[in-house]
Amino acid sequence: MPGSIPRRPRPGDAAPDFSALAGDGRTIRLADFRGRKLVLYFYPRDDTPHCTREACSLRDGMGALAARGAAVVGVSAQGAASHRAFAAKHGLGFPLLVDEDRAIGRAYGVLGGRGLLARLRTAAGLAARVTFVIDEAGRIAHVIERPDVARHAEEILALL
Repeated sequence: MPGSIPRRPRPGDAAPDFSALAGDGRTIRLADFRGRKLVLYFYPRDDTPHCTREACSLRDGMGALAARGAAVVGVSAQGAASHRAFAAKHGLGFPLLVDEDRAIGRAYGVLGGRGLLARLRTAAGLAARVTFVIDEAGRIAHVIERPDVARHAEEILALL
């Protein structure tokens, strides 16, 4: 419905399905993570200060996250070339999904909202910074609405 505010999945909901190209050229699907936890994080833009701090926190925490059975996938609206450059520059060892059509962002309710700022962010393709922890069965286990970008991996580890 035009002008409606997308509903963000909540803990207990089935995670919205997705299939998208990653910056490294692979196609990544939600189904690829069945049987393990998935940290699906949405961020506004590649290589900006807050997005870089968040990605680097996750990069630095990947070993501990993997030890708890969790994979990490980032999502933003930039294209594959931007994602490749961002990942290479900062040594990110997890896929960054291309969401240029904003389908994944809409499915997860991270685009849209009330007010002029929310509409401007959506028009510019900037998703809200939100992280979903998806359990082994494909259900939303946790939603982190306002991640601490510098300590994001620690926030997630505290929930696992």
